[in-house]
Amino acid sequence: MEALIPVINKLQDVFNTVGADIIQLPQIAVVGTQSSGKSSVLESLVGRDLLPRGTGIVTRRPLILQLVHVDPEDRRKTGEENEPNAWKNGRLYKGVDGDEWGKFLHTKNKVYTDFDEIRQEIETETERISGNNKGISDEPIHLKIFSPNVVNLTLVDLPGITKVPVGDQPKDIELQIRELILKYISNPNCIILAVTAANTDMATSEALKVAREVDTDGRRTLAVVTKLDLMDAGTDAMDVLMGRVIPVKLGLIGVVNRSQLDINNKKCVADSIRDEYAFLQKKYPSLANRNGTKYLARTLNRLLMHHIRDCLPELKTRINVLAAQYQSLLSSYGEPVDDKSSTLLQLITKFATEYCNTIEGTAKYIETTELCGGARICYIFHETFGRTLESVDPLGGLTTIDVLTAIRNATGPRPALFVPEVSFELLVKRQVKRLEEPSLRCVELVHEEMQRIIQHCSNYSTQELLRFPKLHDAIVEVVTSLLRKRLPVTNEMVHNLVAIELAYINTKHPDFADACGVMNNNIEEQRRNRMRELPSAVPRDKMAGGAQGEQEGGTGTWRGMLKKGEEGQGEDRNKLQSSVPASPQRGHAVNLLDVPVPVARKLSAREQRDCEVIERLIKSYFLIVRKNIQDSVPKAVMHFLVNHVKDSLQSELVGQLYKPALLDDLLTESEDMAQRRNEAADMLKALQRASQVIAEIRETHLW
Repeated sequence: MEALIPVINKLQDVFNTVGADIIQLPQIAVVGTQSSGKSSVLESLVGRDLLPRGTGIVTRRPLILQLVHVDPEDRRKTGEENEPNAWKNGRLYKGVDGDEWGKFLHTKNKVYTDFDEIRQEIETETERISGNNKGISDEPIHLKIFSPNVVNLTLVDLPGITKVPVGDQPKDIELQIRELILKYISNPNCIILAVTAANTDMATSEALKVAREVDTDGRRTLAVVTKLDLMDAGTDAMDVLMGRVIPVKLGLIGVVNRSQLDINNKKCVADSIRDEYAFLQKKYPSLANRNGTKYLARTLNRLLMHHIRDCLPELKTRINVLAAQYQSLLSSYGEPVDDKSSTLLQLITKFATEYCNTIEGTAKYIETTELCGGARICYIFHETFGRTLESVDPLGGLTTIDVLTAIRNATGPRPALFVPEVSFELLVKRQVKRLEEPSLRCVELVHEEMQRIIQHCSNYSTQELLRFPKLHDAIVEVVTSLLRKRLPVTNEMVHNLVAIELAYINTKHPDFADACGVMNNNIEEQRRNRMRELPSAVPRDKMAGGAQGEQEGGTGTWRGMLKKGEEGQGEDRNKLQSSVPASPQRGHAVNLLDVPVPVARKLSAREQRDCEVIERLIKSYFLIVRKNIQDSVPKAVMHFLVNHVKDSLQSELVGQLYKPALLDDLLTESEDMAQRRNEAADMLKALQRASQVIAEIRETHLW
C-alpha cells in the first residue's frame, strides 16, 4: 500500500506536463481561515521551514506539495521519483543536509537543497503570476520534497478564508478565495483537512462550514485543531478533541505549532515537535497518543492510501475511456502531411467524387433533415418548376378587348371577312414568351443548389479539407468559377428553347390539329342549330351559301370554323349603330379624331364568337408549348450545367490546383488545427503513460 502514494504523485506529474485537470486525482486539500496555522501544520509535516510566513494573506496561489519518503541508504528511489538525471542530481547536491531536497515543476530539473531558496522561489513565483498587491490566482505551484523524515503524502495548501479586503485586494476577494477552495474540495477524490484554531469557537469554524457544503456527511473531512497552547487560562480543548462539540467522521487531531517568536528565534521543527509532545503529555495525557504532528502525518498517510485504493479502479476506467476518446479525436485531426503532392491529389479526387456522389444520391453522408444534391434538383424540376408552369394561365394578361383589338389591327383598313391568322400568331407568341422567366428561374435554382453542394461536401464528407483552409477556399473558388462559366451557356440554351417555340407557330402540330377539329365540330353544330331556327322566308341562296360554308368548314383546318356567319350582316349593322356616337347638331363641324372610343361595351355575337375562337386556339397551342418547355428545360439544364460540371470537375480541379508552385501554400494547415492536434497528441501520450503507471501496480499492493 505504501507504493500507492508515489503512483498518484507520478500521475500528477504526468498530467501536470499537459496542464490539464481532466482526471480528479486523490489528494489532501488544506482549508482554513487566514492565520489559522495551515502553513505551520504543513511545515510540521515536512519538518523544515519552507513556506512564506508573515501576517495577512501569505498563501496567494494553491501550493501542491508532494512529500516523497526516500531511504538514505537506498538512493535509487530518487531515480524512480525524479527524471532520469535526478539520481545523479541527488549525489551531486550532497552538502549539508544533502539527504533532503526539493524540486519545482516550473524550474524543470533544478534541485534545491537550501530550503530558504525554496521559500524565496515560492514568493517569487507567487508574485510573478498574482502580482504584489495581495491578489490571488488559481494557477498552482507544484513543489516536490524528497526527505527521509517525511511520509508519502500529497497536500494542497490553499489561500486562507478572509472576509474583508485589505490594501489593494479586489472587493470580491472573499468570493474569489471561496471559489478557489471549492474548486479543489469539490473533487470527490479529495480529502479535506479543515484547520481551526483552538482559541476560537468550533461552532464558528469557516473551514468546517465550507467542508460541509461539499461533503455533507463528512466522509472525507478530517479536522485539525491548532494553537492548543494559546487557549485562555482555565479552558481546554478536551471536549473538542473528543468530538463532543462537532463530530467529524475521520476524526479530530490537535497540534501545537511554533509561535512567531519561535520562528524569529530560528527554532527548528524537530525541537518544536518534541515540545509539542511534552505539552500534550502534560495537558492531555489521555489523548497524547492520538494527537500531535507525528500522529497527524501517519493518519494522513493512512487515509490517503486507503482513499487512493478506493479510487483506483474508477480512476483506471476513467483514464482508459479518455485515452480512447483522445485517440479518436487525434484521428479526426489527421496525420501531419509527408507527401504533399499525393495528399493534394487525394483530397481533390475525394472532393470531386463526393460532389458527384451527392448529385447521384450515393454520398456517404445522407442528409435526413432536408433535401440535398440530386434530390433537390429533381424537386426543382418536377415540383417547383413544374408547378410554376402549371400556374401560368394560358390567357393571363389577355382581355377580350385585347383579342378584339388584335383582330381588328391585323385587318388594316378593310373590314374582315375572316378572322386573320396574324392576330392568332401575335397573341400566342405573347403568351408563350411568358414561359421564359420561370424557365430561367429554374436554371438559377439548380445553380444555387450546385453551389450549396460544395458546402455540404466540405462539412460532412471531406472534413480533412477543414485542416487546410487555403485548399478549401481554392477548391470552392474553382468549382464556383466552373458553375459561373456554365450559367450563361445554360441560360442561352433555355432562352433558345423558348425562342425556337416563338420562331415557328406550327398550326399543323398533331395535337393542335385534333383540338381544332373538335372545336370546329362544336362550332358547326351550333351553326346548324341556328340555321334550323331561321324563319321560312329566308331565301334559298342564303341557305345554299350556308351549305357552302359548311362544306368549307368541314376541311378539318382551323380556317373553316372561322367562316363568317350569314346572320353576321344584321349584327354588323347593329354594331355599326352602337359604335357611332350620337349625331351632332346640324350646322356644326365635327372633328372625328375627338370622338371618344368606348372602352367597355357589349360585344356583338360575331365579335364574341371570333374572340372565343382565338382564345380557344391560343389556349390549345399554349398548352402544347408549355408541355414541350416543361420537358425540354430540365433536359437542357442537366446536359449543359449539371452533367457538364460533373464530368469536368476533377479535371478542372487538377488542372488549376495540382501545381508544384502551389503545393506548400495550399497544404498549409490552420494554426488552430495544428495546435489542437499537438494538444490532443500530448494529452493522449499523458493518458497512455498514466495507464502504464496504474498497470504497474500489482493487485497485492492494494491490500
